[in-house]
Amino acid sequence: MRNYVKLFPVVCFLLIYNGTTAQSTPSDQQLLINDMLLVADNFAAPGAEGAAIQSSAGWFSSASAMDEWTIEFSVHGNALFIPKSKQNKVSSNSDFSILTLQGGSNALLPTVFGGDSDAVFEGSIFGQNFSFDAIEGLDKKVLIHPFPQVTVGLPYGTEIAARYLPSIIINDVGFSTYGIGLKHNFTQYYERRFNPEDFQFAAVVTYSNFKVDYAFIPVDIQIAELNRIDVNANLWLAQLMGSKLYDTFEVFGAVGVTNSNFDYEMGGSGPGLGLLNESLTAIGGNEAKFKGDIGFNYYFDNFKVSTMFTAGSLFNANIGLHYRIK
Repeated sequence: MRNYVKLFPVVCFLLIYNGTTAQSTPSDQQLLINDMLLVADNFAAPGAEGAAIQSSAGWFSSASAMDEWTIEFSVHGNALFIPKSKQNKVSSNSDFSILTLQGGSNALLPTVFGGDSDAVFEGSIFGQNFSFDAIEGLDKKVLIHPFPQVTVGLPYGTEIAARYLPSIIINDVGFSTYGIGLKHNFTQYYERRFNPEDFQFAAVVTYSNFKVDYAFIPVDIQIAELNRIDVNANLWLAQLMGSKLYDTFEVFGAVGVTNSNFDYEMGGSGPGLGLLNESLTAIGGNEAKFKGDIGFNYYFDNFKVSTMFTAGSLFNANIGLHYRIK
């Protein structure tokens, strides 16, 4: 991720000369900015998809409602599986206005999940040539994401869940997450007598936030000294869920939609930092994705083991261990 910053000296070089040189027109400046944002977006987009899938997994694994004021403590682990199609992306000179790929007309470039690359971008603006290496990824085929969660049974067949993971740092990458979710059981409205083994139907709404801080060796680019890039993500989930209990074994499934919004910001100091971060807002925005869940639960004493498989733009497996206090 440290190579991520190699994109931005070029953008800052562009901003330094804004209004101070006659060798470039405003349209040239905008074309270069657009090229830079396309490079960054191609790199980051699969990571945004993965975050939306992982943040939506494991909230609730049964449509039935817990008894009022029952408390369930859970520990979850997500495993996001990255296909080759999400590890690399083909880029061509025809995709860009100012930039070209050194030594060829196209190249297979890594995304955030990809590995190393020998590709080099080059271009010319303000009468000067420049070049930078393609961004290198994390080289991940499986991404693990653990988190704790607490769920409380409320009146009227409703449950509330909260999850929180404080900021931790691994290999110069810090991340934290928190979220809250609600589930409401609808079977109670059409079943005259409650039977735990009746088919259960419920609706779920959740909100998640996660922050990622990529730290790197400070880079001085004259108008700013950069030392990290921060990612702030807000993610919503709405889904319908059904489940059926067979003694101590339960099968469940759900369909829903996620909506994600990502904000990117460079950290550091200097008068040009604000202008740099303003240009980064172009790669944020909202994105909606459909997803489906299927899984099963096994109950014993006050414990439950849940397994959930999520299919959407990516595939995720979630395993949870739950303990209930009545």
